Amino acid sequence: MTKVTLYLEPAAAALYTRIAQHAGLPLEQVLADALYKLAGELSLEALRNREEKPL
Repeated sequence: MTKVTLYLEPAAAALYTRIAQHAGLPLEQVLADALYKLAGELSLEALRNREEKPL
């Protein structure tokens, strides 16, 4: 496993900390899940854009 350090805006850190507390999960897991979801959404968007504008 690779160790990564993230610097978050205070508002984002507070939001994800509250989510982690309410979900009963470690903050690291909530952030990892959020980044994984974002990566999937961005990949789908890139594929859609590629279909609309072929090279």
